Amino acid sequence: MSSSASDSASSAAPFEKPRAVVKKLLAESQPEGQGATVRRSIGRHELRNLDPFLMLDEFSVSKPAGFPDHPHRGFETVTYMLEGAFTHQDFAGHKGTIKTGDVQWMTAGRGIVHSEMPAGDGVQKGLQLWINLSAKDKMIEPRYQELESKDISRGERDGVEARVIAGEALGAASPVYTRTPTMYVDFTMRPGSRLHQPVPEGWNAFVYVVDGEGVFGRDKAAPTAAHHCLVLGPGDGLSVWNRSDRPLRFVLVAGKPLGEPVVQHGPFVMNSRAEIQQAMEDYYYGKNGFERASQWSSSSA
Repeated sequence: MSSSASDSASSAAPFEKPRAVVKKLLAESQPEGQGATVRRSIGRHELRNLDPFLMLDEFSVSKPAGFPDHPHRGFETVTYMLEGAFTHQDFAGHKGTIKTGDVQWMTAGRGIVHSEMPAGDGVQKGLQLWINLSAKDKMIEPRYQELESKDISRGERDGVEARVIAGEALGAASPVYTRTPTMYVDFTMRPGSRLHQPVPEGWNAFVYVVDGEGVFGRDKAAPTAAHHCLVLGPGDGLSVWNRSDRPLRFVLVAGKPLGEPVVQHGPFVMNSRAEIQQAMEDYYYGKNGFERASQWSSSSA
């Protein structure tokens, strides 16, 4: 988004084509990983995907549950810690712990095998978003972008605070490089505040409510509470009002659609059944990016 677009994000800026909520989905709990439970919204049969987004999970995990060794190919995972900490290890020797407010942006590319496990006692909470990669990027080398909470850009205006994970909002811009063009902003709105946030036209967008309740899209819309995913229709921006007596926290995510076929088999996301078959074969036989898969296991395995 251009700086002029973000500069126009003041609480008084109307939109020519305001985005309305076209689908509302409660993220329901389901088992995932090893003894873990997630609230999934994008990725369920009611919302199989929202190009370029493949999945959104809100996880709430305590030891010994977690997400032990598993592969990925063909997309990116963005893990954002809301509370607690998670430790990540992969077969290339990358290891680290992300804590409350930290972000890990992992490009799986041609292949990663990794584990994601709780790092502390008690409940560890966060969001994990899967973002598809275009056909030309699916077999690139894996890479990581990790941001500590203190390094995430922040903007504040008229009772609204933005933590900018990707893109721009309220005059703040993220340093994260998004191979698939993406904006990802964590907003907190004080009671009585309102927000008018530009969103690039032509991009698909959604809101996930983390805490509190708010009015999204239309001034007269009914309030939406926590754990709901709201798919937004076309337009140039989103308006939000917090008419409750406590803070509202939500993430606004938008991405440029790839417009390509999506064929998914568990942790592999490609463009054709043949490519999925190849990914399964590569993982099984340890080739084309999975050479280290058979010799490696994480310390949590």
